[in-house]
Amino acid sequence: MTRDKKDLQIIEIKQLLSDNSVVYLTDASGLNSEDTTDFRRACFKKDVRMKIVKNTLLRKAMDETEGTDYSDLYEVLSGQTALLLGNVGNEPAKLLKDFRKKHDIPVLKAAYVEEACYIGDDQIEALTAIKSKDELIADIVALLQSPMKNVVGALQSGGNTISGLVKALENRG
Repeated sequence: MTRDKKDLQIIEIKQLLSDNSVVYLTDASGLNSEDTTDFRRACFKKDVRMKIVKNTLLRKAMDETEGTDYSDLYEVLSGQTALLLGNVGNEPAKLLKDFRKKHDIPVLKAAYVEEACYIGDDQIEALTAIKSKDELIADIVALLQSPMKNVVGALQSGGNTISGLVKALENRG
């Protein structure tokens, strides 16, 4: 690869890193072409971008990306590396977990999500548990609605209780 092509690759990787807030590094070296195609299709359906990269070019792109410190990920830059890029923190993890029900690979090397680094394949469960922005908003709305429902329920049942007491007192007296 010529120096000019390497520079273009670095620029492309930098652009991908700055356009996506979630970066997963995986090792898909054992997948055959059919399985790789299936995995890419699954990525496309979940709005996750997959790109096979050279480790040295990825490291240079990470060094040159402003505003984000990827230095904790450098230790896993060996062997074949496939980038999984997206904007929903848990989507690539769910994708990996689902795909690995049928295959043993790809293996998670590391992930950069919400300004935190997760190193190792054993972090896949923690990554799938991360909630997306939409899931967090839904949880907050549900929490806000819960006390209102309790107040309305108490008022409605309180009226029934009072009318029941009045009827009981009438029957007594």
